[in-house]
Amino acid sequence: MKIKIINYKAGNAPSVLHAVRHLGYSADFAETADDLRGATHIILPGVGSAKATMDSLRALGLLEVLETAVLHKKTLFLGICVGLQILFEHSAEGDTECLGWLKGRVVKFDTARLRVPQMGWNQVQFSGNSNSAIKCKSDYFYFVNSYYAVPNNKSDLWGTADYGGEFAAAVSRENIYATQFHVEKSGEAGLALLREFLELEVVGC
Repeated sequence: MKIKIINYKAGNAPSVLHAVRHLGYSADFAETADDLRGATHIILPGVGSAKATMDSLRALGLLEVLETAVLHKKTLFLGICVGLQILFEHSAEGDTECLGWLKGRVVKFDTARLRVPQMGWNQVQFSGNSNSAIKCKSDYFYFVNSYYAVPNNKSDLWGTADYGGEFAAAVSRENIYATQFHVEKSGEAGLALLREFLELEVVGC
């Protein structure tokens, strides 16, 4: 097993690394394309904007190697917070073109009706119809977000929460998993989900 946590300007990599090591796993930061080669599990944390995240990944030369690892070699991938949002085609935050691995867009919460950002604990309902290999029960997780994803494909929706209406709290497809909430800040529930991800078997070549 080779766990790599992408470390970039807009990320929250140290907190995620601490959580992974707390669970008893060995992990390292990835800051270059070479760092990601041979990885069995890749985690992309996110704090900040979609544009800053995409710019940082581009500057580090990670976009192509990430696509090869995740889409072609089927390396297990977990995106957290902004790491979920950039999986989609476009984010309204900074009018940003994103990775496009999942079909859909990212939009802002209605600031006329809601306090933005959403900050704090919110209950997530996981879908029993999801094809996710990680099975979670409804629980509370910690969010800090002003934007949320709107997947085109309902089959990509793994979990939902309510903040002025239902929104995507987690998505999954094949080897790709992502949470809008911060697993590393969500206590035992977050650590349990992270452990489930790290225990998944590698399906790629």
